[in-house]
Amino acid sequence: MSGADGAADRTDPIFAALADPTRRGLLEAVATRGEATATELAAELPITRQAVAKHLAVLQDAGLVAARRAGRETRFAPTPAPLGDAIGWMTTLGGRWDARLAALAEVAARR
Repeated sequence: MSGADGAADRTDPIFAALADPTRRGLLEAVATRGEATATELAAELPITRQAVAKHLAVLQDAGLVAARRAGRETRFAPTPAPLGDAIGWMTTLGGRWDARLAALAEVAARR
């Protein structure tokens, strides 16, 4: 179920990408480093470079990282804007729930 502005539709790939703990760890590693290659990231993980590359592709498709060619390497850097979209969606949803809970508390207090 998406909102009137389609925010949920825009955030679906973000939440899907972040649902995997390996991808969350990779995103954190890239954000900590500023940018990194799949080879650099795989050297610190118990998974293959190919697996890291596949996870990075999912993060890239969700807009969470951007790829840049540097000679023979592909370097990945974090792109924080999609996280802002997801946070905005969660904030809006949370505000709606807060309003509903406040109305429920008001009704309960009157009884």
